[in-house]
Amino acid sequence: MSVWLQILDTAGAALVLLGAAICLLGVVGMLRLKDVLSRSHAATKPQALGMLIVLAGVALRLRSGMDLATLALIGFFQLMTGPVAAHLVARSAYRTGQVDHSELLFDDLDEQLTEET
Repeated sequence: MSVWLQILDTAGAALVLLGAAICLLGVVGMLRLKDVLSRSHAATKPQALGMLIVLAGVALRLRSGMDLATLALIGFFQLMTGPVAAHLVARSAYRTGQVDHSELLFDDLDEQLTEET
C-alpha cells in the first residue's frame, strides 16, 4: 500500500469519526432542547452535515466509480428529504398545539390556518 493510500484511508477514517461526532451532537440536542421546533432544528442541521461528512469519509475509503455514485445519491436524497421531514414535523406540532405561539417572532401559518376554517 502506498503512502498516499494510507493518507486517504486515515483521512477517510477521521472524516467518518468527525461526522459521527456531529450526528451525536444532534442527538444530544434533541434530548436536551425543550420544544419541538428546537428539537427539529437539532435533528436536521447537524444530521445533514454529519451525514455528508461521513459520506465523504466513506468515499475516500472506497474510491470506485459505482460506490462514489451511490454515495452521491445518498447525499442528494439526504439533503432533499431532511428539510421536508423537518417542515412536516414542525407543521404537525403547530397544528396539534405543541408550539408556544408567544415565542414565535413571525407566525405566518396562523393566518393561513385561520383562513382555512
